[in-house]
Amino acid sequence: MTSQKKITSRIDYGLVLSLMLLAIVSLIAIYSAQQSPQYDKNFAMQQAFWYGVGTVIIFIVIQFDSEQLKKLAWFLYGLGVLLVVALPFIASIAPSIAPKINGAISWYRVPGMGTFQPSEVLKVFLIVLLAKIVSDHHHQYKMKTLKTDLWLLIKLGVITMVPAAIIYKQPDLGTALVYVAIFCAIVFVSGINWKIIAPLFGGGLGFAGIMVYIVLWYPDFAAKFLADHQLGRIYSWLDPESYPKEGYHIMKSLNAIGSGQTTGKGVGNGEVYIPESHTDFIFSVIGEDFGFVGASIVIGLLFMLIYHITKTGLETKNSFYSYICAGVAMMISFQAFQNIGMTIQLMPITGIQLPFVSYGGSGLMAYMMAIGLVFSVRFHYKKYMFATDSDKPNYFDEKTGS
Repeated sequence: MTSQKKITSRIDYGLVLSLMLLAIVSLIAIYSAQQSPQYDKNFAMQQAFWYGVGTVIIFIVIQFDSEQLKKLAWFLYGLGVLLVVALPFIASIAPSIAPKINGAISWYRVPGMGTFQPSEVLKVFLIVLLAKIVSDHHHQYKMKTLKTDLWLLIKLGVITMVPAAIIYKQPDLGTALVYVAIFCAIVFVSGINWKIIAPLFGGGLGFAGIMVYIVLWYPDFAAKFLADHQLGRIYSWLDPESYPKEGYHIMKSLNAIGSGQTTGKGVGNGEVYIPESHTDFIFSVIGEDFGFVGASIVIGLLFMLIYHITKTGLETKNSFYSYICAGVAMMISFQAFQNIGMTIQLMPITGIQLPFVSYGGSGLMAYMMAIGLVFSVRFHYKKYMFATDSDKPNYFDEKTGS
Protein backbone atom coordinates (compact mmCIF):
# COMPACT_ATOMS: atom_id res chain seq x y z
CA MET A 1 0.00 0.00 0.00
CA THR A 2 2.80 2.38 0.92
CA SER A 3 4.71 1.47 -2.23
CA GLN A 4 1.60 2.15 -4.32
CA LYS A 5 1.23 5.59 -2.74
CA LYS A 6 4.86 6.40 -3.48
CA ILE A 7 4.41 5.46 -7.15
CA THR A 8 1.21 7.47 -7.58
CA SER A 9 2.82 10.48 -5.92
CA ARG A 10 5.48 10.47 -8.64
CA ILE A 11 2.94 10.86 -11.47
CA ASP A 12 2.24 14.32 -12.89
CA TYR A 13 -1.55 14.16 -13.12
CA GLY A 14 -1.75 17.58 -14.77
CA LEU A 15 0.37 16.24 -17.61
CA VAL A 16 -1.75 13.08 -17.77
CA LEU A 17 -4.96 15.12 -17.97
CA SER A 18 -3.57 17.38 -20.70
CA LEU A 19 -2.52 14.37 -22.74
CA MET A 20 -5.87 12.60 -22.32
CA LEU A 21 -7.86 15.67 -23.37
CA LEU A 22 -5.65 16.20 -26.44
CA ALA A 23 -6.18 12.54 -27.37
CA ILE A 24 -9.95 13.01 -27.18
CA VAL A 25 -9.73 16.17 -29.29
CA SER A 26 -7.58 14.35 -31.83
CA LEU A 27 -9.97 11.44 -32.24
CA ILE A 28 -13.02 13.68 -32.56
CA ALA A 29 -11.34 16.02 -35.05
CA ILE A 30 -9.98 13.17 -37.19
CA TYR A 31 -13.37 11.44 -37.15
CA SER A 32 -14.96 14.68 -38.34
CA ALA A 33 -12.30 15.19 -41.03
CA GLN A 34 -12.71 11.69 -42.44
CA GLN A 35 -16.38 12.35 -43.19
CA SER A 36 -15.10 14.10 -46.30
CA PRO A 37 -15.61 12.05 -49.51
CA GLN A 38 -11.84 12.17 -50.13
CA TYR A 39 -11.30 9.49 -47.47
CA ASP A 40 -12.27 5.83 -47.39
CA LYS A 41 -10.25 4.78 -44.32
CA ASN A 42 -11.05 4.93 -40.62
CA PHE A 43 -8.20 7.20 -39.56
CA ALA A 44 -9.77 7.80 -36.13
CA MET A 45 -9.47 4.11 -35.23
CA GLN A 46 -5.89 4.03 -36.49
CA GLN A 47 -5.08 7.10 -34.41
CA ALA A 48 -6.59 5.41 -31.36
CA PHE A 49 -4.34 2.43 -32.05
CA TRP A 50 -1.27 4.68 -32.26
CA TYR A 51 -2.27 6.35 -29.00
CA GLY A 52 -2.39 2.89 -27.44
CA VAL A 53 1.08 2.10 -28.78
CA GLY A 54 2.27 5.51 -27.60
CA THR A 55 1.01 4.79 -24.09
CA VAL A 56 3.11 1.62 -24.04
CA ILE A 57 6.10 3.67 -25.22
CA ILE A 58 5.59 6.11 -22.33
CA PHE A 59 5.63 3.25 -19.80
CA ILE A 60 8.82 1.90 -21.38
CA VAL A 61 10.63 5.26 -21.51
CA ILE A 62 9.65 6.16 -17.96
CA GLN A 63 11.72 3.22 -16.66
CA PHE A 64 14.98 4.85 -17.78
CA ASP A 65 16.69 7.24 -15.40
CA SER A 66 19.12 9.97 -16.41
CA GLU A 67 22.24 7.80 -16.26
CA GLN A 68 20.69 5.16 -18.50
CA LEU A 69 19.49 7.79 -20.96
CA LYS A 70 22.98 9.28 -21.14
CA LYS A 71 24.45 5.88 -21.96
CA LEU A 72 21.93 5.42 -24.78
CA ALA A 73 22.15 8.97 -26.16
CA TRP A 74 24.89 8.48 -28.76
CA PHE A 75 23.54 5.11 -29.89
CA LEU A 76 20.01 6.46 -30.43
CA TYR A 77 21.28 9.54 -32.23
CA GLY A 78 23.53 7.45 -34.47
CA LEU A 79 20.69 5.06 -35.27
CA GLY A 80 18.37 7.95 -36.15
CA VAL A 81 20.96 9.64 -38.38
CA LEU A 82 21.71 6.33 -40.10
CA LEU A 83 18.03 5.80 -40.90
CA VAL A 84 17.75 9.31 -42.33
CA VAL A 85 20.99 9.07 -44.34
CA ALA A 86 19.99 5.70 -45.79
CA LEU A 87 16.69 6.98 -47.21
CA PRO A 88 17.94 8.26 -50.62
CA PHE A 89 20.15 5.19 -51.15
CA ILE A 90 17.31 2.79 -50.40
CA ALA A 91 14.95 4.86 -52.55
CA SER A 92 17.32 4.50 -55.49
CA ILE A 93 17.44 0.70 -55.32
CA ALA A 94 14.07 -0.12 -53.71
CA PRO A 95 11.59 2.77 -54.18
CA SER A 96 8.81 0.60 -52.80
CA ILE A 97 10.56 0.61 -49.41
CA ALA A 98 11.49 4.33 -49.40
CA PRO A 99 8.86 5.96 -51.61
CA LYS A 100 8.73 9.58 -52.66
CA ILE A 101 5.64 11.14 -51.07
CA ASN A 102 4.59 14.71 -51.85
CA GLY A 103 7.95 15.32 -53.51
CA ALA A 104 10.05 14.24 -50.51
CA ILE A 105 11.91 11.04 -49.65
CA SER A 106 11.28 11.05 -45.92
CA TRP A 107 9.52 7.77 -45.17
CA TYR A 108 10.07 4.04 -44.98
CA ARG A 109 7.17 1.81 -45.92
CA VAL A 110 6.72 -0.89 -43.28
CA PRO A 111 4.53 -3.83 -44.37
CA GLY A 112 1.38 -4.05 -42.29
CA MET A 113 2.14 -0.81 -40.42
CA GLY A 114 2.10 1.91 -43.08
CA THR A 115 4.90 4.47 -43.32
CA PHE A 116 7.57 5.45 -40.81
CA GLN A 117 9.32 8.85 -40.81
CA PRO A 118 12.69 8.52 -38.99
CA SER A 119 13.21 12.29 -38.77
CA GLU A 120 10.33 12.44 -36.26
CA VAL A 121 11.88 10.15 -33.64
CA LEU A 122 15.33 11.58 -34.38
CA LYS A 123 14.09 14.89 -32.94
CA VAL A 124 13.66 13.21 -29.56
CA PHE A 125 17.02 11.43 -29.81
CA LEU A 126 18.61 14.81 -30.61
CA ILE A 127 17.12 16.36 -27.47
CA VAL A 128 18.56 13.60 -25.29
CA LEU A 129 22.02 13.88 -26.85
CA LEU A 130 22.14 17.68 -26.65
CA ALA A 131 21.12 17.49 -22.98
CA LYS A 132 23.88 14.94 -22.35
CA ILE A 133 26.49 17.08 -24.13
CA VAL A 134 25.64 20.18 -22.10
CA SER A 135 25.53 18.26 -18.83
CA ASP A 136 28.82 16.46 -19.47
CA HIS A 137 30.48 19.67 -20.67
CA HIS A 138 29.64 21.51 -17.45
CA HIS A 139 30.84 18.53 -15.46
CA GLN A 140 34.16 18.57 -17.30
CA TYR A 141 34.68 22.35 -17.31
CA LYS A 142 33.72 23.49 -13.83
CA MET A 143 35.37 26.88 -14.43
CA LYS A 144 33.47 28.56 -17.25
CA THR A 145 35.23 30.81 -19.74
CA LEU A 146 34.30 32.26 -23.12
CA LYS A 147 36.51 29.62 -24.72
CA THR A 148 34.74 26.69 -23.03
CA ASP A 149 31.34 28.20 -23.79
CA LEU A 150 32.27 28.64 -27.44
CA TRP A 151 33.47 25.03 -27.58
CA LEU A 152 30.12 23.91 -26.14
CA LEU A 153 28.26 25.96 -28.75
CA ILE A 154 30.29 24.39 -31.55
CA LYS A 155 29.56 20.87 -30.30
CA LEU A 156 25.82 21.57 -30.04
CA GLY A 157 25.79 23.20 -33.47
CA VAL A 158 27.56 20.32 -35.26
CA ILE A 159 25.38 17.67 -33.62
CA THR A 160 22.24 19.57 -34.66
CA MET A 161 23.19 20.73 -38.14
CA VAL A 162 24.26 17.32 -39.44
CA PRO A 163 20.74 15.79 -39.36
CA ALA A 164 19.07 19.17 -40.04
CA ALA A 165 21.05 19.59 -43.28
CA ILE A 166 20.25 16.05 -44.41
CA ILE A 167 16.54 16.50 -43.70
CA TYR A 168 16.51 19.87 -45.46
CA LYS A 169 17.82 18.14 -48.60
CA GLN A 170 15.01 15.54 -48.59
CA PRO A 171 13.49 18.23 -48.96
CA ASP A 172 11.72 18.84 -45.64
CA LEU A 173 12.34 22.43 -44.56
CA GLY A 174 9.66 22.37 -41.86
CA THR A 175 11.19 19.48 -39.92
CA ALA A 176 14.68 20.95 -40.34
CA LEU A 177 13.43 24.16 -38.73
CA VAL A 178 12.20 22.14 -35.74
CA TYR A 179 15.76 20.87 -35.24
CA VAL A 180 17.03 24.47 -35.28
CA ALA A 181 14.37 25.48 -32.75
CA ILE A 182 15.42 22.65 -30.41
CA PHE A 183 19.04 23.75 -30.74
CA CYS A 184 18.11 27.33 -29.84
CA ALA A 185 16.18 26.21 -26.75
CA ILE A 186 19.05 24.07 -25.45
CA VAL A 187 21.57 26.84 -26.10
CA PHE A 188 19.35 29.35 -24.32
CA VAL A 189 19.19 27.30 -21.09
CA SER A 190 22.72 25.84 -21.28
CA GLY A 191 24.36 28.73 -19.44
CA ILE A 192 26.48 29.86 -22.39
CA ASN A 193 27.64 33.44 -21.90
CA TRP A 194 25.39 36.08 -23.43
CA LYS A 195 28.44 37.65 -25.07
CA ILE A 196 28.34 34.62 -27.36
CA ILE A 197 24.58 34.05 -27.53
CA ALA A 198 23.61 37.67 -28.34
CA PRO A 199 25.74 37.91 -31.51
CA LEU A 200 24.63 34.41 -32.51
CA PHE A 201 20.91 35.14 -32.29
CA GLY A 202 21.37 38.67 -33.64
CA GLY A 203 23.26 37.29 -36.62
CA GLY A 204 20.59 34.65 -37.11
CA LEU A 205 17.83 37.25 -37.20
CA GLY A 206 19.87 39.39 -39.56
CA PHE A 207 20.46 36.42 -41.86
CA ALA A 208 16.75 35.61 -41.83
CA GLY A 209 15.96 39.22 -42.75
CA ILE A 210 18.39 39.09 -45.66
CA MET A 211 16.85 35.82 -46.88
CA VAL A 212 13.36 37.33 -46.78
CA TYR A 213 14.59 40.35 -48.76
CA ILE A 214 16.22 38.10 -51.38
CA VAL A 215 13.12 35.91 -51.72
CA LEU A 216 10.86 38.94 -52.19
CA TRP A 217 13.02 41.01 -54.50
CA TYR A 218 15.41 38.55 -56.15
CA PRO A 219 13.38 35.37 -56.76
CA ASP A 220 15.74 34.10 -59.47
CA PHE A 221 18.63 34.10 -57.01
CA ALA A 222 16.45 32.60 -54.26
CA ALA A 223 15.61 29.71 -56.61
CA LYS A 224 19.24 28.58 -56.33
CA PHE A 225 18.82 27.51 -52.69
CA LEU A 226 15.03 27.05 -52.38
CA ALA A 227 12.93 24.51 -54.27
CA ASP A 228 10.14 25.72 -56.53
CA HIS A 229 7.44 24.42 -54.18
CA GLN A 230 9.08 26.24 -51.24
CA LEU A 231 9.11 29.54 -53.14
CA GLY A 232 5.52 28.93 -54.18
CA ARG A 233 4.49 28.46 -50.56
CA ILE A 234 6.16 31.73 -49.54
CA TYR A 235 4.60 33.80 -52.35
CA SER A 236 1.18 32.20 -51.90
CA TRP A 237 1.40 32.89 -48.16
CA LEU A 238 1.90 36.60 -48.83
CA ASP A 239 -0.73 36.82 -51.58
CA PRO A 240 -2.73 33.59 -52.00
CA GLU A 241 -5.23 35.07 -54.45
CA SER A 242 -2.45 35.94 -56.92
CA TYR A 243 -1.15 32.35 -56.68
CA PRO A 244 -4.38 30.33 -56.69
CA LYS A 245 -2.66 26.99 -57.27
CA GLU A 246 -0.04 27.35 -54.52
CA GLY A 247 -2.42 29.27 -52.25
CA TYR A 248 -5.29 26.77 -52.59
CA HIS A 249 -4.75 25.21 -49.16
CA ILE A 250 -4.47 28.57 -47.39
CA MET A 251 -7.65 29.96 -48.95
CA LYS A 252 -9.58 26.78 -48.16
CA SER A 253 -8.27 26.80 -44.59
CA LEU A 254 -9.26 30.43 -44.05
CA ASN A 255 -12.71 29.76 -45.49
CA ALA A 256 -13.20 26.78 -43.20
CA ILE A 257 -12.05 28.52 -40.02
CA GLY A 258 -13.97 31.70 -40.84
CA SER A 259 -17.19 29.83 -41.58
CA GLY A 260 -17.03 28.20 -38.15
CA GLN A 261 -17.61 31.60 -36.52
CA THR A 262 -18.05 31.41 -32.72
CA THR A 263 -19.25 27.88 -31.91
CA GLY A 264 -18.82 26.01 -35.20
CA LYS A 265 -21.07 23.80 -37.31
CA GLY A 266 -20.79 20.62 -35.26
CA VAL A 267 -18.95 17.32 -35.68
CA GLY A 268 -19.01 16.05 -39.26
CA ASN A 269 -20.91 19.06 -40.57
CA GLY A 270 -17.98 20.71 -42.30
CA GLU A 271 -18.80 22.04 -45.75
CA VAL A 272 -15.41 23.32 -46.94
CA TYR A 273 -13.25 20.80 -48.80
CA ILE A 274 -9.70 20.80 -47.37
CA PRO A 275 -7.15 18.35 -48.80
CA GLU A 276 -5.26 16.34 -46.14
CA SER A 277 -7.53 17.79 -43.49
CA HIS A 278 -6.82 14.94 -41.04
CA THR A 279 -3.08 15.69 -40.95
CA ASP A 280 -1.54 19.11 -41.59
CA PHE A 281 -4.84 21.02 -41.63
CA ILE A 282 -6.62 19.39 -38.70
CA PHE A 283 -6.83 22.79 -36.97
CA SER A 284 -8.91 24.05 -39.92
CA VAL A 285 -11.38 21.23 -39.25
CA ILE A 286 -11.50 22.17 -35.57
CA GLY A 287 -12.09 25.83 -36.45
CA GLU A 288 -14.95 24.97 -38.81
CA ASP A 289 -16.65 22.35 -36.62
CA PHE A 290 -16.14 23.97 -33.21
CA GLY A 291 -15.58 27.62 -34.06
CA PHE A 292 -13.54 30.14 -32.14
CA VAL A 293 -14.48 28.53 -28.82
CA GLY A 294 -13.27 25.07 -29.84
CA ALA A 295 -10.07 26.38 -31.43
CA SER A 296 -9.30 28.37 -28.27
CA ILE A 297 -9.81 25.29 -26.10
CA VAL A 298 -7.32 23.31 -28.22
CA ILE A 299 -4.75 26.10 -27.95
CA GLY A 300 -5.39 26.20 -24.20
CA LEU A 301 -4.79 22.45 -23.87
CA LEU A 302 -1.50 22.73 -25.74
CA PHE A 303 -0.50 25.64 -23.50
CA MET A 304 -1.39 23.58 -20.40
CA LEU A 305 0.75 20.70 -21.68
CA ILE A 306 3.73 22.99 -22.35
CA TYR A 307 3.25 24.64 -18.94
CA HIS A 308 3.52 21.29 -17.12
CA ILE A 309 6.61 20.33 -19.13
CA THR A 310 8.26 23.66 -18.30
CA LYS A 311 7.26 23.38 -14.66
CA THR A 312 8.79 19.91 -14.44
CA GLY A 313 12.05 21.20 -15.92
CA LEU A 314 12.22 24.06 -13.44
CA GLU A 315 11.47 21.90 -10.40
CA THR A 316 14.00 19.13 -11.00
CA LYS A 317 17.46 19.40 -9.43
CA ASN A 318 19.01 17.34 -12.21
CA SER A 319 20.27 19.71 -14.91
CA PHE A 320 20.28 16.94 -17.56
CA TYR A 321 16.53 16.56 -17.05
CA SER A 322 16.07 20.35 -17.20
CA TYR A 323 17.69 20.47 -20.63
CA ILE A 324 15.48 17.62 -21.84
CA CYS A 325 12.34 19.45 -20.69
CA ALA A 326 13.50 22.63 -22.43
CA GLY A 327 14.01 20.74 -25.69
CA VAL A 328 10.68 18.93 -25.49
CA ALA A 329 8.81 22.14 -24.63
CA MET A 330 10.38 23.95 -27.59
CA MET A 331 9.71 21.07 -29.99
CA ILE A 332 6.00 21.03 -29.14
CA SER A 333 5.69 24.84 -28.93
CA PHE A 334 7.38 25.49 -32.27
CA GLN A 335 5.39 22.84 -34.10
CA ALA A 336 2.09 24.00 -32.59
CA PHE A 337 2.81 27.64 -33.43
CA GLN A 338 3.90 26.81 -36.97
CA ASN A 339 0.96 24.50 -37.68
CA ILE A 340 -1.73 26.78 -36.30
CA GLY A 341 -0.01 29.80 -37.83
CA MET A 342 -0.02 28.31 -41.33
CA THR A 343 -3.75 27.52 -41.16
CA ILE A 344 -4.59 31.17 -40.43
CA GLN A 345 -1.99 32.67 -42.82
CA LEU A 346 0.25 33.83 -39.99
CA MET A 347 3.06 31.52 -41.21
CA PRO A 348 3.92 29.90 -44.55
CA ILE A 349 2.86 26.29 -45.13
CA THR A 350 5.66 23.90 -44.13
CA GLY A 351 3.91 20.56 -43.71
CA ILE A 352 4.35 20.41 -39.92
CA GLN A 353 1.64 18.53 -38.03
CA LEU A 354 -0.20 19.75 -34.94
CA PRO A 355 1.34 17.83 -32.00
CA PHE A 356 -0.92 15.16 -30.44
CA VAL A 357 -3.86 16.18 -32.66
CA SER A 358 -2.93 15.56 -36.31
CA TYR A 359 -3.12 12.02 -37.63
CA GLY A 360 0.23 10.29 -38.03
CA GLY A 361 1.90 7.32 -36.40
CA SER A 362 5.53 8.48 -36.63
CA GLY A 363 4.82 11.94 -35.27
CA LEU A 364 2.62 10.70 -32.45
CA MET A 365 5.20 8.08 -31.43
CA ALA A 366 7.84 10.83 -31.24
CA TYR A 367 5.60 13.08 -29.11
CA MET A 368 4.68 10.23 -26.77
CA MET A 369 8.35 9.27 -26.46
CA ALA A 370 9.13 12.89 -25.55
CA ILE A 371 6.33 12.95 -22.98
CA GLY A 372 7.69 9.70 -21.57
CA LEU A 373 10.98 11.50 -20.95
CA VAL A 374 9.14 14.26 -19.08
CA PHE A 375 7.25 11.72 -16.97
CA SER A 376 10.59 10.07 -16.23
CA VAL A 377 11.93 13.34 -14.80
CA ARG A 378 9.43 13.52 -11.96
CA PHE A 379 9.18 9.76 -11.54
CA HIS A 380 12.87 9.29 -10.81
CA TYR A 381 13.38 12.63 -9.08
CA LYS A 382 10.74 11.81 -6.49
CA LYS A 383 12.23 8.36 -5.94
CA TYR A 384 15.68 9.76 -5.29
CA MET A 385 14.36 12.58 -3.13
CA PHE A 386 12.96 10.07 -0.61
CA ALA A 387 15.79 7.55 -0.96
CA THR A 388 18.80 7.22 1.28
CA ASP A 389 22.06 8.82 0.18
CA SER A 390 23.45 5.47 -0.94
CA ASP A 391 20.46 4.98 -3.27
CA LYS A 392 20.89 8.27 -5.08
CA PRO A 393 22.92 8.43 -8.30
CA ASN A 394 25.97 10.66 -8.24
CA TYR A 395 24.60 13.55 -10.28
CA PHE A 396 26.60 16.70 -10.85
CA ASP A 397 24.59 19.90 -10.69
CA GLU A 398 26.42 22.76 -12.40
CA LYS A 399 24.11 25.22 -10.68
CA THR A 400 25.52 24.36 -7.26
CA GLY A 401 28.85 22.86 -8.29
CA SER A 402 28.13 19.61 -6.43
